[in-house]
Amino acid sequence: MPDATATSRGLLLIISGPSGVGKTTIAHRVERALDAVFSISVTTRAPGPGDRPGVDYHFISEDEFAARRDAGDLLEWAQVFGHHYGTPRQPVEECLAAGRVMILEIDVQGAIQVKSRLPEAFALFILPPSEQVLLDRLRHRRRDDEAAIQRRFAKAKEEIARAKASGIYDAFIVNDDLERAVQEAIDRVQAELRRRQA
Repeated sequence: MPDATATSRGLLLIISGPSGVGKTTIAHRVERALDAVFSISVTTRAPGPGDRPGVDYHFISEDEFAARRDAGDLLEWAQVFGHHYGTPRQPVEECLAAGRVMILEIDVQGAIQVKSRLPEAFALFILPPSEQVLLDRLRHRRRDDEAAIQRRFAKAKEEIARAKASGIYDAFIVNDDLERAVQEAIDRVQAELRRRQA
């Protein structure tokens, strides 16, 4: 299968960060500012409150997930908190071939897989101002009990350490002020687009 990014002006943008850091808000603001396309992941978890099937995720069975993974239809996949998540390959390739920016909001494990297959992907990692701020944000969301919050916090610290050690991220953005972090993300992507078009 030909590399869809080799002959196009499209940009594959990876945005990662631990739970509670604000990466989804930043990713959607970047999407609107750049008229980008947001990749919709497939997942085997059940829809949660407020989840919109086909908008937030495509909810599929374990069997269908395994079939797609084994057929090579997923650009990356991971198991997180007992459920599988993956990025469908075809929409990404179509978007890049059309010269658009495609945003993948994925974890470090997934980002490493994508960068190994598409090394020209541009990757941003969103950091909290401090570990204490991150823990406070996780508690403030009021989605989990304290034990679950501590598991997410431990995983978040591991994710940050792995991101820094991986060498795949083009920039780290500290979300100490949402508007500033959003603007920095937009500026970095626009600078990368200009660099590639020069």
